[in-house]
Amino acid sequence: MSKQIPHRRALAAICLAAAILCALPASLHAAPADTKPADRGKTRTYYVAADEVQWDYAPSGRDEAMGMPFDAVAKGFTETSANHIGRVYKKAVYHEYTDATFSQLKPPAPQDAYLGILGPILHAEVGDTFKVVFKNNATHPYGMHPHGVLYLKDSEGADYNGGSGNMDDRGGCVAPGVTHTYTWQVPERSGPGPADPSSIFWLYHSHCDELRDVASGLFGGLVITRRGMALPDGRPKDVDHEFVTIFIAINENESWYLDDNINAHIPDPAKLNRYESKPVTTTGILGTIAGAGFFETNIKWSINGYIYGNGPMMVMKKGDHVRWYVATLGDFFNGHTPHWHGNTVLVGGQRTDVLNIASAQMITADMVPDDPGIWLYHCHISDHMLAGMMARYQVLDR
Repeated sequence: MSKQIPHRRALAAICLAAAILCALPASLHAAPADTKPADRGKTRTYYVAADEVQWDYAPSGRDEAMGMPFDAVAKGFTETSANHIGRVYKKAVYHEYTDATFSQLKPPAPQDAYLGILGPILHAEVGDTFKVVFKNNATHPYGMHPHGVLYLKDSEGADYNGGSGNMDDRGGCVAPGVTHTYTWQVPERSGPGPADPSSIFWLYHSHCDELRDVASGLFGGLVITRRGMALPDGRPKDVDHEFVTIFIAINENESWYLDDNINAHIPDPAKLNRYESKPVTTTGILGTIAGAGFFETNIKWSINGYIYGNGPMMVMKKGDHVRWYVATLGDFFNGHTPHWHGNTVLVGGQRTDVLNIASAQMITADMVPDDPGIWLYHCHISDHMLAGMMARYQVLDR
């Protein structure tokens, strides 16, 4: 009998453990949800390169916001002279390609022409993973640093002392001609919060020498949609139109390509005083940012890289659900107050028609336009508007 007791005790222990396990909630002993194929999300692959281009801040050659030729102030920002570069600058921008050969640009959708200088807008749903194959076609080290998403050090895209002293630890920068793959996960904390709408916006930009990289033109955005609220392409299914607008004073004095642009457009570069500052407008107003010197006019007060309303029109219909992603980036000049004429927006339950953004701040605003027409969309800081920070949007009647 005594020899059987240990076996009985063992059997009893097994039965007790089984009973406890069966009594536990299924969520505590089931496999983690993220190991189930149905919940793992999609891997969304994008092919993005940094390309050098000639960028025209005002391609129509006139003030489209006002519907007239450039006035005396605007000419300083748009016309070439002995001490003004004008409106065309060599820059580096992010372009999307069709595949890893980087031989063919992916054609942008016609309705996305308004994005201008911005890199491609990358979409994902909570639970997805971004795989971004990046090639540096430019002549300086560049990379892609994302906000908001989850990454390991080799996908951070930023150059700083991360602890080990190794470039892999730093996230590194991509040398000219080199290709690097970033992997960015999209967990719940990357998506909309409890008080957010169905999607939110994050910036990405080059972070090798951030001051000069951003001034050179390397920035774009990510849109993350709440789990279960995305269309197959990652866009929110409860929205008719998305518009990404970055209000940014692009300081060409900080660009990697300043010397190239001086040599290309200034008639006699040897005589140029690149430190010339005249904080008086050509109309005699003192103290605005819209001065007349080389320094002042070499800062382009743009929306998506366009000044004086030169960006393609953003078009919607009365009653549409329109989502605006609004941000800024760059140096100390970049504090802005975007304002919509004609219609209002909701931000976190608050109704307004003016936002307040500081550098690298990102705001999502929802609009249901009820007032048809062509409306001004501009920075409400008066001299920012004077220097060209204006766009237009159109609401069509149904």
